[in-house]
Amino acid sequence: MGKTRTRDPERTYSQVVPGASGRVLVVDDNKVIRQLIKVNLELEGFEVVTASDGAECLDVVHEVRPDVVTMDVVMPRLDGINAAARLRSDPRTRHLPVAIVSACTQYDAETGVAAGVDAFLAKPFEPAELVRLVRRLIDTRPAADERPEGEDGSGEGRMGAGSVIR
Repeated sequence: MGKTRTRDPERTYSQVVPGASGRVLVVDDNKVIRQLIKVNLELEGFEVVTASDGAECLDVVHEVRPDVVTMDVVMPRLDGINAAARLRSDPRTRHLPVAIVSACTQYDAETGVAAGVDAFLAKPFEPAELVRLVRRLIDTRPAADERPEGEDGSGEGRMGAGSVIR
């Protein structure tokens, strides 16, 4: 009989980090890419939580309550475009800025815009570009009192529909 290993899933959610510039949920199925993005954002003062695919993102987003989500496109279980569309369809995350960080095609970009993605960053990317993008998305979020009535007051905000930062 062959060996089997079971490993407890790594719980990456965290509490609020005092002095952090914002909380970012990084979603990518490649562990090395997740770690690269995480380290670069943490070095710039962001608190970073990670998820390995779109399904995990949807499972943790309400507990984590990020200021921004960065997401790969091609992932198992639930890809980034469909995960972004589901975030947009949920009133609690409708205004949460989402950036696709992926080696995506023109089709992916067009589908992403239709799904409500706010920004795209092509892989490979310069870490400084990533940091600028995340800061811009956090800085352009509407304040809680600027959101449409009926929003949940979670502090989540979204740029106008169709806004794309490149």
